[in-house]
Amino acid sequence: MDRYQLGFKYVLGLLFVVLTSLAHAGESDVTWSQLSEDQQKVLSPLAAEWDSLRPWQREKMLDIARDYPKMNPQKQERVKNRLSNWSRMTPYERENARKKHQRFKDLPEDQKQALRDKWRKYQSLPEAERAKLRAESPDTYGEPASE
Repeated sequence: MDRYQLGFKYVLGLLFVVLTSLAHAGESDVTWSQLSEDQQKVLSPLAAEWDSLRPWQREKMLDIARDYPKMNPQKQERVKNRLSNWSRMTPYERENARKKHQRFKDLPEDQKQALRDKWRKYQSLPEAERAKLRAESPDTYGEPASE
């Protein structure tokens, strides 16, 4: 291949990257009213704040809405619950949740598994015992649920 062909392929590749980036950037500029009915249904807990979300947050939510129909019913329910819980959080609580999630992702696999096991054990306890643990150790078990 001569230099002209290599340069042409390089320019085409670069153009593809730029156009793909622009296409994704356009997706993140979508207002709530521009979302499809299916997207609005999945993302309904975020309706009130959609237009104030950052572009990267919108993109992430659009990815969730795109994948939602392919999910099994249990995963769909989990997504609905998480979006609903997220929508009720303050910005401070959201930032703390992001930090905790990142710390968890950075743990070695054996420590992650130990935490998962501890969580399963906690969830298998009767509600009264869980409430007692939350009251005694809110940093470990979270604040008591206010429902």
